[in-house]
Amino acid sequence: MVDKQVLELLKKGDTEILKEIYLSYKEDFILFAKKHSITNDTVLDIYQDVIIALMENIALGKLTTLKSSLKTYIFSIGKYMIYEYQRKNKTVHLTMTIESTESYDFLFQQELTSNQKKLYYSFKLLGEKCKEILTLFYYRGFTIDEISEHLNYNNKDVVKSQKSRCLKNLKDKIAANE
Repeated sequence: MVDKQVLELLKKGDTEILKEIYLSYKEDFILFAKKHSITNDTVLDIYQDVIIALMENIALGKLTTLKSSLKTYIFSIGKYMIYEYQRKNKTVHLTMTIESTESYDFLFQQELTSNQKKLYYSFKLLGEKCKEILTLFYYRGFTIDEISEHLNYNNKDVVKSQKSRCLKNLKDKIAANE
């Protein structure tokens, strides 16, 4: 069934299609989430929250059309819920950089706009420290204080100025690619 048709059925409250979606992506999501070192019970709780968020977004009219596959949409919600869970519970000990996310590129390849591609390739040209700081701040949602603590900086002003320099560097690289 086409994702557009699935959305229409979900809008109408079709519980059979909801059950089908839930079961068809569950195992893949569990495998995806295991890479983040959280318990199976937590993964299942997050997955259920993802499905609830999907239904709420449909009911509230926030999701009317998909720009990607339904699976990609579900995994995107899940990824942010996992990061939020880890951030709140301070369970993240390893830094996830853009290189460690490359195994999930297949989820996003078909939907990158030309601007997103410029950003992606320019980001890869940055130094490791810049990648790490920008990833923690913009992708993982860390505050400056959390980044300072996570990267063992004594002064949060150093993190602020380094983030600013890295962002300027990224913008310069994007502009050079235009």
